[in-house]
Amino acid sequence: MKKELLTLYLVTGRYDFTEEQFLTIIEEACQNGVTLVQLREKELSTYDFYQLALKVKEVTSRYRVPLIINDRLDICLAVDADGLHIGDDELPVSVARYLLGPDKFLGVSAKSLERSLEAQSEGADYLGVGAIFPTQTKDSQLTPIATLKEITKSAALPVVAIGGINLENLSALTDSGIVGISIVSDIMRANNVPQRVQQLRTAAEAL
Repeated sequence: MKKELLTLYLVTGRYDFTEEQFLTIIEEACQNGVTLVQLREKELSTYDFYQLALKVKEVTSRYRVPLIINDRLDICLAVDADGLHIGDDELPVSVARYLLGPDKFLGVSAKSLERSLEAQSEGADYLGVGAIFPTQTKDSQLTPIATLKEITKSAALPVVAIGGINLENLSALTDSGIVGISIVSDIMRANNVPQRVQQLRTAAEAL
């Protein structure tokens, strides 16, 4: 997997947006420098998730931005997304890799070096490490930056930092060895999405 695809990694959040607003934010993000989009839906039915994923894929494909589906292997395969991202409580990495086949991306969330090396050995393409900072998006134990650095030094896979990252705090990740940052609210809830994406892209490339 090319590291450049992970530079500015948007994980979606629905908040109280209409579908039209939601899709518009994703389109503006793709137009202005997001390098990958992960569609994350915890509340939708399978049918509604599938329908939404088709619409999001239409947008991301227009701008040649890869689409990753969070957790749901079935949705990933059904819409022919570019890849899947899974956490500790999902399918084993080796099983997900087998079912996805060799041509789709597989990202794995990791909070420890042990989990990172296990994911690497079982076929992951990249790691999402965090939460680095407190976040309202997901109830998650914080991962110290020291652990993040340990993972980037020891694992052969590219690493993206996740969790509570925004334009104001991402400078703390300088020289951490990551190849990119994963953002939710600082893009999805930005007052000016194009401007914020451009600012984040510039900052991410400088890490």
